[in-house]
Amino acid sequence: MNTNQPLAERIRPKSLDEYLSQEHLIGDDGSLTQQIKKGIIPSLILWGPPGIGKTTLANIIASESGRPFYTLSAINSGVKEVREVIDKAKNSGGLFTTKNPILFIDEIHRFSKSQQDSLLGAVEKGWITLIGATTENPSFEVIPALLSRCQVYVLNPFGKKELEALLKRAMLEDEYLKTKKIDLKETESLLRLSGGDARKLLNIFELIVMSQDQSPIIITNDLVLKLVQQNTVRYDKTGDQHYDIISAFIKSVRGSDPNASVYWLARMIEGGEDLKFIARRMIILASEDIGNANPTALIMANNTFQAVNTIGYPEARIILSQCAVYLATSPKSNASYMAINKAQQLVKQTGDLSVPLPIRNAPTTLMKELGYGEDYKYAHDHKDNFTPQEFLPKEIEETKLYEPGDNQREHSLRAFLKSRWGKKYKY
Repeated sequence: MNTNQPLAERIRPKSLDEYLSQEHLIGDDGSLTQQIKKGIIPSLILWGPPGIGKTTLANIIASESGRPFYTLSAINSGVKEVREVIDKAKNSGGLFTTKNPILFIDEIHRFSKSQQDSLLGAVEKGWITLIGATTENPSFEVIPALLSRCQVYVLNPFGKKELEALLKRAMLEDEYLKTKKIDLKETESLLRLSGGDARKLLNIFELIVMSQDQSPIIITNDLVLKLVQQNTVRYDKTGDQHYDIISAFIKSVRGSDPNASVYWLARMIEGGEDLKFIARRMIILASEDIGNANPTALIMANNTFQAVNTIGYPEARIILSQCAVYLATSPKSNASYMAINKAQQLVKQTGDLSVPLPIRNAPTTLMKELGYGEDYKYAHDHKDNFTPQEFLPKEIEETKLYEPGDNQREHSLRAFLKSRWGKKYKY
């Protein structure tokens, strides 16, 4: 036993049977399970938060499918390393043969466009099967040409049940922990500090156990908090601070406080937070919390995202600050956010209701004979480019989903809607 090896590495699962969670992927009827059984492994992207087993799953896929396995980290690998692996794989067969090696790239979102481009030919020709792992949305971070050649699988965060099962497994299976008598009396602090990150949970757990000399080792919430606070730097680089500070930033902007907004922005900048992460959150906020109270906010936030990608640190901090102050001092409305929430809930409750015949598309003669598009009123043929007609399915007629917010611009929108739909929707 190598006690210098972290606990998370010592008890890393080696087969699908040992792998916890992700039933939608590796359960009996999981999509990946079926592909592994058939020996058909396409190139894929594993997307999910840190510490939920993306690397482990890639290793298991390679092992269970009997394929050669190469691994690179996007942090310290470049085009040269990628090409070396591709050269080794060129003569190993087609995409769906067991000879086809798997190339696993951790944190693939950190690869530049040119680095991702270097993978395209090998993936397309079947020299390698690519498995990329990312904590970021692949739609933003993986180039379209590569993304179109990969299946994207979303890994869900661990829940309380899975994390507690992981702790119990560690106590039962790890050679070092089995030598200790451990009373896991309370787990709330362990779970909260881990933030759903299994690797972090096991690291904290091992730290607690190794710091205690008595027997039995009684693990309580107070003991965990006391010891972890003494080792904050080691265990809190990307955990609670990351999520708590972005939460404080968003709530400050939503609360129209530019001072607090730039303070929390500065905390993120000084902590080395990813520019694109901050800018993306501001785009979401501009729509969710400001919306039609100031539609220019979304344009401002989107332009900020483009600008910081072009400029980079340190000057990008000025652009982020300008946008944060603008968003904080904008009038607020969550009316559009609430409207889509209501609409989605209505869809879940009512199912796939039929589209009214007048507003159906009628590209063929048969569709026209069946009444598709019949009695549709073309708005531009009427005064003020408007005439009342039914656009909702019959079962949910007169259902109002959008309620304008209490701000100057949406007061104008309410007046407009009242002039058109006041009787039907009671604006």
